Amino acid sequence: MYSINRSRAIGTTLATLALAIAATLSGGQAVAETIFTVKDVAVDSAVVDLYFENRLGRSGAAGTPQEREVLMSELKDIYLLSTQDFVAELAKEPGVAAQLELQTRGILAQVAAANFFESVSITEEELLEEYAVQIEMAPQLQFKASHILMATQGEATDLITQLDEGADFAELAKEKSTGPSGPNGGDLGWFSQGQMVAPFTAAVELLEDGAYTSQPVQTDFGWHVILRQESRETEPPTFESVRENVDQVLQQRKFQEHLDELRAAGSQ
Repeated sequence: MYSINRSRAIGTTLATLALAIAATLSGGQAVAETIFTVKDVAVDSAVVDLYFENRLGRSGAAGTPQEREVLMSELKDIYLLSTQDFVAELAKEPGVAAQLELQTRGILAQVAAANFFESVSITEEELLEEYAVQIEMAPQLQFKASHILMATQGEATDLITQLDEGADFAELAKEKSTGPSGPNGGDLGWFSQGQMVAPFTAAVELLEDGAYTSQPVQTDFGWHVILRQESRETEPPTFESVRENVDQVLQQRKFQEHLDELRAAGSQ
């Protein structure tokens, strides 16, 4: 039995693949025609086009005549090898049969998921509601901060003592900091809540604008002395700028609900 997280990961992977398939299917396809035959097995244009696209990473029609000739030869060899009489018996061996079963099921699952995404409908109201939720969940503040990074707690504590005595933060950072921002006076620019490692963010949130930490802050990088220079409210993105992303979130969620329903029905 899959854990919840693993099941969701599988659902997300299927959804990503299915969205790509759905985009392909929505464009429509011409009727396939036989391109060549190997031992009474007809190979049509759909198979050839798919092989070319997979090998070239782009439409087969965009390939050069030389590329198409090489790939056609490769594909014919695949059919020559796979249509030998003894291969049918090999396909019955447990290991080979299992691989064929998984590949077939994987493709069918992707197509089934693509069919779901072609039929799913997202209303404007749903988009606006989800946009509002995402904005509410987004970090509300941004900070402009500087820091001085030291290897030991004692060194960082000594710097705080110097700051208490009137030393200039930027000059100390240029002289002492081991971090890459040191030459710039420790300036980290603007960042949102959650963009920095948790202990760093927590320390910044507790400070007032213009204040520095009274105790060194430890992270995996070392010991920090942090100066919170300014703060401001985060400017939310416009609905139109994130409309496509919101739509993707809702499609993924509906697909996950669809999977949950299938699982529930399958367990009965």
